Amino acid sequence: MTRCRVWAVWAVGMSAYLVGVMHRTSFGVAGLDAVERFHATSAALSGFVVLQILVYAFLQVPVGMMLDRFGARRMIVAGALIMAAGQLLLALSTSLPLAVAARVLVGAGDAFTFISVLTVVSAWFPPRRVPLMTQLTGLLGQFGQVLSAIPLAALLHGPGWTPAFVSAAALGVAVAIAVIAVVRDRPAGAPAVAAAESPREVLDGLRRSWLEPGTRLALWTHMGTQFSATVFMLLWGVPYLVAGHGMSTGAASSLLTIFVIAGAAAGPVMGELSGRRPERRVWLVISVIGLNALVWTAVLLTPAPAPYWLLVLLVVVLAFGGAASLVAFDFARTFNPRCRQGTAVGIANMGGFIAALLVALAIGVVLDAIGAGYSAASFHLAWAIQYAVWALTLAGIVLSWRKARRRSAEAAARPPLPAPTAVGHA
Repeated sequence: MTRCRVWAVWAVGMSAYLVGVMHRTSFGVAGLDAVERFHATSAALSGFVVLQILVYAFLQVPVGMMLDRFGARRMIVAGALIMAAGQLLLALSTSLPLAVAARVLVGAGDAFTFISVLTVVSAWFPPRRVPLMTQLTGLLGQFGQVLSAIPLAALLHGPGWTPAFVSAAALGVAVAIAVIAVVRDRPAGAPAVAAAESPREVLDGLRRSWLEPGTRLALWTHMGTQFSATVFMLLWGVPYLVAGHGMSTGAASSLLTIFVIAGAAAGPVMGELSGRRPERRVWLVISVIGLNALVWTAVLLTPAPAPYWLLVLLVVVLAFGGAASLVAFDFARTFNPRCRQGTAVGIANMGGFIAALLVALAIGVVLDAIGAGYSAASFHLAWAIQYAVWALTLAGIVLSWRKARRRSAEAAARPPLPAPTAVGHA
C-alpha cells in the first residue's frame, strides 16, 4: 500500500463530504430567490432548515447500522446520489411541497456522508493519525460552504435557478463516480469486517453499541461541545449580536468569519492532542465545555453592549467547542469493535444536532414568552437555557467515563482463554 494510494482515497472521500456540505448549505444562498419562486413566507423558509437538520439527525443511527452492514464506499455513493436527486428535484420544482421534498432528500443524503467518510479514515490511516485526519476531514469539508457561497451563487444570479441547481446535482453525480473509481472500504490485504447478516443481528449490534459506556461517552461529548456553536451559527448568533449588542450586520458577519478561522486553527490542535494523549481526551472535553460555560457567563453578565474583544473571545471559544466535538468519534471508534463502529459513530453524531435543535427552539419560545422583542435582556434569559444542557452532558460524561474505565479494567484483568488442545490418534 503506497502513501499516494492512501492520500488519494482520503482526498476523494473528503471531496464527497465537501460537496455534501455544499448541498447542505446551498439553500442558504437562495433564500430571496426561493421566496419569489415558491411564494413562500420567511417562516416557511426557516422550516426548510429545521426539517433538513431533523432528517439528518434522526437518520444517524439507521445510517450507522447500514454502514456496518454495507460498508463505507456504498454509503458515500448512495449519499452523493440521493443529494444529487434532491438538488435536481429542487432545480425543477415550482411548488413548495416539491421543494420541501427536495430538501428532505438533501438532508437524508447528507446523513450518509460524514460518518461514512470517517470510517474510511479509520480504515486507511494508523490509529495514531486517525484523530488528526478526522479533524482535517471535518475542517476541509467545511469549505463546501465556499462552493455554495461563490460559484453556486454566481450561477443562481446569472443563468438562474434551474441551471444553478442542475449544476449542483451534476457535481454530486461526478463525486459519486470518483468514489466508485477510487475509494475502497479498506486497504488491500486488510481483514474484512464481519457484518450482521439478519435484522436480529443488526438490532443486537445497536443494542450492544448503546450498552457500551464508551458509546454513551461519545454521545454526551458530542452534545456538550457542539450544540452551543451550532445554535449560534445556525440561527440565533446574528440576531443576538445585532439586536442584543447593537452591532451592524457587517460587523456580526465579521465575527462569524473569525469563528471559521478559529475553527481552522483549533481542529489540528484538537486532533494532535487527542492522538498524542488519548488517556486525557475526557479532560480535554470537560475543559472545553467548562470554558464555553465560563465565557458565556462573562458575556451574559456584562451589560450590553459587551466589549468587542469579549464577543471575539466568545466566537473563538465556540469554535474550539466545534473542534472538540470530533473527539466524540474517537471515543466511538476506540470503545467499539470494527463491526459496530458505524452504529456507534451514528449514535454519537446525533447528540449535538438534537440538542442544538431543542435549544434553538427553546430560545425562540423564551423570547416569545417574554414579549419584549429582541432585546439584550430577553436574549440573556433565553441563552441561559444552555446551562441545563451543559450540566446534563457533564454528568453524562463523568458517569459514562467511569463505567467505561471500569469495563476496560475488568477486561484487562480477565484471564485469557486457554488455547485449544489438539485431538489426535495414537
